[in-house]
Amino acid sequence: MTYGFAPLIPWIYFVPLLAIAALFIAFGLWQKVRGAWLRLAALAALGLAIANPSIFVELRDPLSTIVAVVVDRSQSQQNGDRTAQTDRAVEGLKERLAAIPLIEPRIIEANTDPADVSPSTNLFGALASSLSDVPPARIGGAIFVTDGQIHDVPDVARALGFDAPVHGLITGKPDEFDRRVELINPPRFGIVGEEQKLSFRVVDDGAAPGGSAEVTIRLNGNEIARERAEPGTDVPFAFNVPRGGNNVLEFAVDAVPGEVTTANNRAVHVLDGIRENLRVLLVSGEPHAGERAWRNLLKSDAAVDLVHFTILRPQEKQDGTPINELSLIAFPTRELFVDKINEFDLIILDRYQHRGLLPILYYDNIAQYVENGGALLIAAGPEHAGDDSIAATPLEAVLPAAPTGVMNEKAFFPRLSEEGKKHPVTRGLEGSDSEPPHWGRWFRTVDVNRPQGHTVMEAADGKPLLVLNRVGKGRVAMLLSDQGWLWARGFEGGGPHVSLYRRTAHWLMQEPSLEEEALTARARGRTLEVTRQTIDGDPGPVTLVAPSGGKQDVKLTERQPGLYSAEVATTETGLFEMSNGDLTALAHVGDPNAPEFKAAISTEDKLRPWAEKTKGIVQRLASADGPLDLPTVLPVRGSIRAADDQRLSIRMTDETVLKGVNSVPLFTGFLGLAALLLLISATWYREGR
Repeated sequence: MTYGFAPLIPWIYFVPLLAIAALFIAFGLWQKVRGAWLRLAALAALGLAIANPSIFVELRDPLSTIVAVVVDRSQSQQNGDRTAQTDRAVEGLKERLAAIPLIEPRIIEANTDPADVSPSTNLFGALASSLSDVPPARIGGAIFVTDGQIHDVPDVARALGFDAPVHGLITGKPDEFDRRVELINPPRFGIVGEEQKLSFRVVDDGAAPGGSAEVTIRLNGNEIARERAEPGTDVPFAFNVPRGGNNVLEFAVDAVPGEVTTANNRAVHVLDGIRENLRVLLVSGEPHAGERAWRNLLKSDAAVDLVHFTILRPQEKQDGTPINELSLIAFPTRELFVDKINEFDLIILDRYQHRGLLPILYYDNIAQYVENGGALLIAAGPEHAGDDSIAATPLEAVLPAAPTGVMNEKAFFPRLSEEGKKHPVTRGLEGSDSEPPHWGRWFRTVDVNRPQGHTVMEAADGKPLLVLNRVGKGRVAMLLSDQGWLWARGFEGGGPHVSLYRRTAHWLMQEPSLEEEALTARARGRTLEVTRQTIDGDPGPVTLVAPSGGKQDVKLTERQPGLYSAEVATTETGLFEMSNGDLTALAHVGDPNAPEFKAAISTEDKLRPWAEKTKGIVQRLASADGPLDLPTVLPVRGSIRAADDQRLSIRMTDETVLKGVNSVPLFTGFLGLAALLLLISATWYREGR
């Protein structure tokens, strides 16, 4: 209730008139005029009537108290019967809060973002976002229904944004235990073929049974070691990086009966393998136009260390000139083909012929080098069809084709074979999609018998031009023409010699992206990209195994000749396994160290500091083997000075909303008129005497 005035005329006129009247009254009082006091009273009554004093009464309705119920729907809440406990607790809270007048429950479902590659439980963020439109004075409390594994709990010294109790209702059971494995300082990069080191640790959370654990270690899906580990102890481990690109390292600890979850029994780390500079030995049998094309290409590649020799003075050119007068470097045959042959990643014999510079035994060394995993490229010219061909040496055992002794002297456009259109070495070469191909012609090839391996390019009349073959652990390629330099010089528009030479060299050095039969997968956010390379027909569906163990068949679509792919949207986080025929691939979706999968046992510890600060409680919903125990709700007016150990205290708000204002005039109506007439009559009567 308040008081005020509602003048009948504006104050700007009323005040001056009142002042003038007051002056006359004051003058009368000073002169002691009879009836001056009555005139003063009558003037006061008239002034009150004009000023219209009133009583204002506000009509207000009480506002409801907002109680936030934050429901944890993260992945850890799916362990055991936590989901069922959560659902029952939420329904019970709705009933109990609805039974109390002026309490408005606000249910906040805190789900893990499906697009988040590093899932975590962020309940306080969800609480702040949902209450952003509510004044702090109307918030009566926050009740968290969770397993207690919350990853965004603010420091207890910070302000929460409202002054009301924070309660925690914890799902799960008090005697839970869980075993998991963690990686310590794993390297992000590693040199291919070199040793890398890291440590791992087996961690037991809760009342675990103890004892040592066996950890199985896999690299790219292949088991490489088994180690025993005592929980809580760091165990060092060393391994060699097998290949360039992604390498998936997996540590799996055996499950313990009764543990909360096995989802964190595997720790995965993705390591990028980096190749050191590749060492290439290029031996040119004689100076020729194509020699420069090979040398320029290899020297322009920053990832290649090139050793190049050109035979300038074969034995048949000996003319008696003393050695000390020659500026040539002697060909170090023993050093290259005996002592250091295994240090090279690729050997290129460019128009090389057997002239007695290499003993026959050295050709056998080259053949063994290939059998043991080396790479050999033969760039053949007319000498390969002659009597001094290296095909007549022990090197013949690893060559994919033998020469017939005939040179095909006929202009032709190099063309991709049916296999070549699908093979990653030649697929999509610029200019190959037209007929004739949009590049220059070549004019001669070495004629060979039916080759082994894959003929990916053809010469005139369908004769082999580029042949790729695997021998033992190594690889061999034969380019049956020495006229690739025509493309390099731009003859008839040139051609894609750089792409062709470079892809061939990298295929020989076992670049994973150039494998003709391969299954690869990579994660892009929450999407799995599966790629199947094949030079055969449709490979059929890929079997996808999710981290949870669920399987599905993924249909592939042909994007390019020999290249099939598919995209799979996922909601799970972890290691996915793919298989197609004999091929397998691994890909990890999400952060391998996501907070959601580290600690899995339910806990009261994270919410307790906030409950103690705000006079709330933290209580488990169920005992080890008892029924669900849901506390009652206690509405409290005013400040909450102490926590109630058995009930959820809610601070009721005093906030109201204004619905209207009633005005009651004090000097109007019959009462005001009677007072005014009485005083004026008294004044007249007094003056009449």
